[in-house]
Parts: sequence; C-alpha cells; structure tokens
Amino acid sequence: MSDEINYHNNPLHGLNLKSMLTEIVDHYGFEILHAYLYIHSFKTNPSIDSSVKFLKKTQWAREKVEAFYLYKFKSLPKVSSDQFELPPRDRIIPEGQVVGAPFELSLEDAERVREKRETKANEYDRLAGRTGSSAAKPRSRSNDTPGSKAVEKSSWKPEPISAEKKSPWKPEPKSKSDAKATVEGRVKTSGAGNLDPWASSRNKFKS
Repeated sequence: MSDEINYHNNPLHGLNLKSMLTEIVDHYGFEILHAYLYIHSFKTNPSIDSSVKFLKKTQWAREKVEAFYLYKFKSLPKVSSDQFELPPRDRIIPEGQVVGAPFELSLEDAERVREKRETKANEYDRLAGRTGSSAAKPRSRSNDTPGSKAVEKSSWKPEPISAEKKSPWKPEPKSKSDAKATVEGRVKTSGAGNLDPWASSRNKFKS
C-alpha cells in the first residue's frame, strides 16, 4: 500500500498560475473577479501578466484566487473541515467529487455577498462585546489586504485647566522692613551658631 498522497483529483494539480487565471478571466472578466475577491491588481489597469506577477509574490491573494477557481469556477462542494486549513493546492478532493459548470456570478450578487459578510462581521462584533460607534462603522479596506481595519484617530484631548482648578495659594508680599528684619535674623542665627561651646568652661579654669 502506497503512502503517497493523491492530489490528482484536485483541478489545481499541475496547473500553473497563468493558465488558471486565464481560464477564469476569459469566463468572468476582471471586474467580476475584483468584485468578489477585492484584489487591487484586478481593478487598476488589469492584465494577465501583471496579475500573475502579483499572485506569485502574494500568498493570501494567490490562495484566494485558487479557492475561487475550485469552488466557483469548478463548482466543487465546500471543503471538509479537515482540509479547510490547507492551501487550495494541497487539498485532497475525494474521488467521488467531480467538477461542474461555473457558477453564474454578477456584480449585483457580489454586492449582496459583501453586505452579508459585513452583517456577519457586525454580529460577531456585537456578540464579542465590541458594540458602539467603532463596531457600527463600515469596515474599510486598505490595499485589499485581508484583515485590515480602518485606523480611527482618538477624539480625546486633554481638558484645559480652568482658573477655578488652579491652586489659590499665593505667597504674601513682604514689605522692605519685613524683608530686612528677616535677613538680620538669619545673620544673627548664623553668628550664634559659630560661638565656641567650650568657652565658658575654659573661663572657669582660668579663674
């Protein structure tokens, strides 16, 4: 019995990126692909060569397109739970599953799918306790990177200190005579501290 894993029933087996992308672009076009996959290279001056170049160096985008190829273009049943975490090319398609006709897709359907995903995401936020203004805002995308979120600037600003909150204590102004007396007192205290504490004892011996 051979322990070799059989990938031959996987339509991606032996299929290069350019051939795969050409198949789905010829059938759906770049506009539909962008509407469903949100990959930037499918929107701005799209071409097969530039898209293939991007997919080769961007794993998440490549796996998105490969999954689209398997489950939309080839109409295979949903992947089993034990295969879900694997990249599409590494998944084992059971022998009984065969490819079917491509799904009929439209821009209107893509918008419904997007709204459904946002509803599920908002419900997940609600169940997770992330309610409020941040959860209610629509999730924006940055360069079509999955998992990216809008960066929200904090509206908090330090509260200015009002006149009432400032300390009411102020040093009392001194007159010139008070200031002079204070200085003279300090001088006397300083001089008294320099007296010889043994002077009185020595005077007794002298007498």
